Amino acid sequence: MMTILDLSLRSETGQQYTTTRRAVRLSVDNLNVGFSRNGTVRPVVKNVSFDLEEGQCVAIVGESGSGKSVTARTLVGLTGSNAIIDAGGIRLGDDDLTTLSAQRWRSIRGRRIGFILQDALVSLDPLRPVGKEIEEALALHGWGDRRSRKLKVLDLLTSVGVPSPDNRARQRPDELSGGLRQRALIASAIALDPEIVIADEPTTALDVTVQAQVLLLLEDMKRRGTSIILISHDLSVVAHLADQILVMSGGEVVEQGTAHQILTEPRHPYTKSLINAVPSRDTRGSRLAPAPEVAPVHTAAHANDEHAAFDGPVLEATGLVKRFTAPDGTRTTAVNDVSFTLARGETLGIVGESGSGKSTTARIALALENADAGTVRLLGQVWSAVPETRRRRLRKQISVVYQDPLSSFDPRWTTERILLDSLPTGAFSSAAQRRERVLALLAQVGLPDTVLHRFPLQLSGGQRQRVAIARALAPSPSIVVLDEAVSALDVSIQAQILDLLVDLQKEFGLSYLFISHDLGVISHMSDHVLVMKDGCVVESGTADQVFTAPAHPYTRELLGALPTLDEHRSVSVSAAAASVPAATEGSTP
Repeated sequence: MMTILDLSLRSETGQQYTTTRRAVRLSVDNLNVGFSRNGTVRPVVKNVSFDLEEGQCVAIVGESGSGKSVTARTLVGLTGSNAIIDAGGIRLGDDDLTTLSAQRWRSIRGRRIGFILQDALVSLDPLRPVGKEIEEALALHGWGDRRSRKLKVLDLLTSVGVPSPDNRARQRPDELSGGLRQRALIASAIALDPEIVIADEPTTALDVTVQAQVLLLLEDMKRRGTSIILISHDLSVVAHLADQILVMSGGEVVEQGTAHQILTEPRHPYTKSLINAVPSRDTRGSRLAPAPEVAPVHTAAHANDEHAAFDGPVLEATGLVKRFTAPDGTRTTAVNDVSFTLARGETLGIVGESGSGKSTTARIALALENADAGTVRLLGQVWSAVPETRRRRLRKQISVVYQDPLSSFDPRWTTERILLDSLPTGAFSSAAQRRERVLALLAQVGLPDTVLHRFPLQLSGGQRQRVAIARALAPSPSIVVLDEAVSALDVSIQAQILDLLVDLQKEFGLSYLFISHDLGVISHMSDHVLVMKDGCVVESGTADQVFTAPAHPYTRELLGALPTLDEHRSVSVSAAAASVPAATEGSTP
């Protein structure tokens, strides 16, 4: 039963009014967390305080390194042995969590506080069926006997919307879709009906419809009285769930208040920058981020006049089909009769959920995958279904930027070597010319030459993605394929990269094939859009046509599931840019 307290308040004008406050379940007072290493304590969370009431969602918003996840882990006793925790108090009912032993923590985790992690594929045991994983959570706390636990597992999977729970319970995580894995992880977290659930980035990297399903599930839990702490870097996600929002930067809460206050009347420049960094159709043509500290340098180093006279589509695909054979012999059609054209200096966005065929289409366009049927023409010349020796002369005209540059870089190579390796063979006659070209590439993407001797792990996420873009620009291409190139970035770093891509396109006349599951990014960047589902193009047209008057039910479903901040934006991008310093893309020492 939810307890409601009536509180009489008096406004500044003296008028008395009544509001309600639910009973406080968790109270955090002046929390400080640091990590000790070699006798030195590095503070990562500073003076964080908030109350969490019954049936309430408190969202903690911030970017990587802001301290939000460390705050969450502190509340479940998982900060690690080298953590130094100091607080006025962390009270869960009558318990002070700062004084608990490891054994006492084990009795609270799961039973009173559930914890949902970001990546279900990593968090769930890959060798066990998900039903066994959920059953273990019950057994660890001595809940029921074996038969009742098995029945409880089915009830839990049903309650989080998993179809055919008896079959799904017997499947391993890799046999489930991303949405079903996340639901199974949530079922494990709520197995003992905890009064509080902490969800740490529970929707990051999920398709938009799956994200909407998870948010609806959390909303239903809140409605039934569960208190939720939602950790996220994305204000558009928390806007539809949070009652209170804490905005963290550099380990401190820079702004705190009701969701309505934070989203409609943000006061702190950092909060304003987060709100204005979220891309959408309404932001197209506008800058998303303040000017960077190291501005990209305009240079003629990208000169590529060999095919400048060609005035047709720079990339043209007709009737592409690609099938794959599974280990059991079954055939799956990943791409089915896909056609498109890409004009010089324009962006074609391809949007769809996981398994829609968009990345396979991109690989065929790059000639990294051969189509079973159909043709691709690059700058008017046959590009597909020809030997690589015939493609080699045109290969430099098309480059790619992947989602995770860290996995596409050799970790033993410095930035300089990565960029030197990407220069066309024989294009420069001396080492001095090659180095000059590398410095020009860094300048184009707004990086200082101090990163030349750093390894990929010594760069921030934003810096790594800028190096990946510089590598793609090295051969002076006409086309750049961007395959989920910003989906793993924090919102403000994403905004900086999107602004950079727009600047480069304007300066060099680049054409982009932009692959993403994020409709906000696609609508912000694209001139034309293809919507893919199950390997087929279900809708295509200009960005305005697709996003303002979608014709296909699937497109309307995607748009309906998209969380947006457009109704909350209260600060113009230009105003925010004038008052907010650019986010620092720091590097690891």
